[in-house]
Amino acid sequence: MEENIKELREELLLPKKRAFETMTAADTIAVEAYAKGYMAYLDKAKTEREASKEALRLAADKGYVPYADGAPLTAGSKYTAVFGDKMTILIHIGKKPLSEGVNIVASHIDCPRLDLKPNPLYEDGGAAYFTPHYYGGIRKYQWLTIPLELRGVVCKANGEKVEVVFGEDEDDPVLCITDLLPHLAREQGTKPLNSAYTGESLNPIIGSTPYEGEGEDRVKLAVMSILSSRYGITVEDSRSAELSTVPAGKARSVGFDASLIGAYGQDDRVCAYASLAALFDQEEAPERTSVVILADKEEIGSEGLSGMKSAKFDHLLASLCSNDLGTYNSCLDHSFCLSCDVAAGYDPGFPEAFEKRNAAFLNGGVAICKYTGSGGKSGSNDANAETLGKLRGIFAEGNVAWQLCELGKVDVGGGGTVAKFMAERGIETIDAGTPVLSMHAPFEITSKFDCYHTYTASKAVFTL
Repeated sequence: MEENIKELREELLLPKKRAFETMTAADTIAVEAYAKGYMAYLDKAKTEREASKEALRLAADKGYVPYADGAPLTAGSKYTAVFGDKMTILIHIGKKPLSEGVNIVASHIDCPRLDLKPNPLYEDGGAAYFTPHYYGGIRKYQWLTIPLELRGVVCKANGEKVEVVFGEDEDDPVLCITDLLPHLAREQGTKPLNSAYTGESLNPIIGSTPYEGEGEDRVKLAVMSILSSRYGITVEDSRSAELSTVPAGKARSVGFDASLIGAYGQDDRVCAYASLAALFDQEEAPERTSVVILADKEEIGSEGLSGMKSAKFDHLLASLCSNDLGTYNSCLDHSFCLSCDVAAGYDPGFPEAFEKRNAAFLNGGVAICKYTGSGGKSGSNDANAETLGKLRGIFAEGNVAWQLCELGKVDVGGGGTVAKFMAERGIETIDAGTPVLSMHAPFEITSKFDCYHTYTASKAVFTL
């Protein structure tokens, strides 16, 4: 009877031992090697433009070339397409015709940050400041009293484009947003967390030494003279610029055992890098064409020219299908997309936000979210059971460690991904990605094991 119960339990119930606990020495080496490459990518990709640029550099090393209408679609051909320097698509042409569908892994490379306003520079109280407009969902207090870098591009009226990176080099100064001292913060401390800080209070201090001479705004003038000397830009040029303040510092291993990764921008560059690494592993032409989408604007609803709502992807796919409507429609109907986006990792410090039986855990592997949305699944793709069954099958074939989860308690909050926009195109789509602690914070935490299995998950999808 004891044996029967044991066998029945193993057959019908979920296993108690997680994949993480069965790792071999070879597995550990593979996980560490992957984490090293991923962390290097994070250090070079602190804005969506930089993430796109680094992806293209890595792709060029693997033989990918820019796509143009009419390019040969022979098996093994490798192409890139870039839209606005902020949305990048990579294509590895497969052996089967496009009418039989393509395998897509779609992630986003934009992250919460502090964008500078069109007129960003002002002087007050003997110091100069930038005034930003935050991008995406942030908890404002997390951005105070930490070192910040200035990164982005300035587009001059004459067409010249200037790249700005200030604060990355160890010899560079950094920027910082100040906070009120506790001795004077009694009233502030009585306010709800979300209203204690406003968007207009997130102003980095950028200088305090006045330019020599007489007159007003001499600290502003001194700051602009430094920026002009280094980058050749003026205040007027800032009106056609995309400049952001982002956390300074490199990705670091976390924990005494170095099993975790701490860095800015892991949502969703952890999934973006996983899809790239999986694609670059293909030494031969895949059976079906493999497509990686690195999209912009997901954090604000996938809007805009470089977001997943944009028709740019549709135009590219139509071109690949030689603009034949029948082939194009057939391609959409038979394609599969893994919407690779992060999941909320269970945090025992805040158990009230999670339903533990349906949460994603560190070292549990890639987290599959059948649906996201909020409340009653509002705004969710909600993949069907057949799609989830298919994913389980290919993950088993690919030895992918995975878990199922929801995004916290039903009535607590919610979120979205690019999944529903792919599904609106008629593409079979499901969400899966890396569990993250402190999501959207300036320093997010992931497990190296989970990062690695987000890569193995992407690799498995390309075998469909």
